[in-house]
Amino acid sequence: MDDAPMSPSWGPLHDQIIDAANDVYGVHPGRRALHAKGTLLAGEFTPSSDAARLSTAAHLQGEATRATVRFSNGSGDPSSRDAAQDGRGMAVKLYLDDGTTTDIVAISRTVFFVRNPQDFLDFMTARKPDPETGQPDMEKLGAWLGEHPEAGTAVQEQLAAKPPASYAQLAYHSIHAFRFTAGDGEQRWVRYRWEPEAGEQTLSDDYAADRGPDYLQEEISERVAAAPVAFRLHVRIAAAEDDPTDPTVAWPQEREQVEVGRLELSGLDDSREQGDDVLVFDPTRVTGGIECSDDQILQARAPAYSASIARRSASR
Repeated sequence: MDDAPMSPSWGPLHDQIIDAANDVYGVHPGRRALHAKGTLLAGEFTPSSDAARLSTAAHLQGEATRATVRFSNGSGDPSSRDAAQDGRGMAVKLYLDDGTTTDIVAISRTVFFVRNPQDFLDFMTARKPDPETGQPDMEKLGAWLGEHPEAGTAVQEQLAAKPPASYAQLAYHSIHAFRFTAGDGEQRWVRYRWEPEAGEQTLSDDYAADRGPDYLQEEISERVAAAPVAFRLHVRIAAAEDDPTDPTVAWPQEREQVEVGRLELSGLDDSREQGDDVLVFDPTRVTGGIECSDDQILQARAPAYSASIARRSASR
């Protein structure tokens, strides 16, 4: 089953982004250019009693919805160590009654570091390792950062982050904004946050390194085999002064927050990514009652995924 992104077309810029990611992490046929290493789980999403008042979206109306979830590391190298200083991903696919799907894609950072795909490409190009040292040119990286002060918050988060104890003990943020439309026509801009019922917990760098290169993959498999893993989905509602198109700026903590559902994961999912199945989690794949913002990074995701999928599929 081919689960294609919402937009099947892409341009030279999106091919260049995939090329730049391959330059940083290497070429790994059949694997994602970013978030190459991950684990799939199966579960069910149940909306809260407050969800339907915010949006007419099908998965927020009361009935439970089947879900596939992929936890991942941000690196494009599938052999990277789980203890590496890296962002983590939580991508959720919900299977709606009409046969369509809708996706929620989130990361373990509250903000992104660029506002547009050209800046993303320039950053990835600056990160390209020197062939002689195998390390990035810190002078190039420093120059890029000096020209992009909006990246400061994301960089600080990255440098301060400790390895997680488990994928199940991280909070995940959508970073992009979406417009919810309620049954009465009222519209609100929101951002998602998945909060783990197990609480948030990190490890020391040394302890995480000693746990083995695949400890996050192994731990989540063992955890969900012993008992269900659960997250609560919250939305933060924008005020008039909050920009829904800028993923580099977090909305203030005092904004209204509403719990809109609970996700329970019951076990590993071995029904997807078998044979020719290409599983895609695309945040622009929304359903009625939810709309994407004009955030340039959000809008660039589907064509970038298309470029990546073409290469993944060709190598199968």
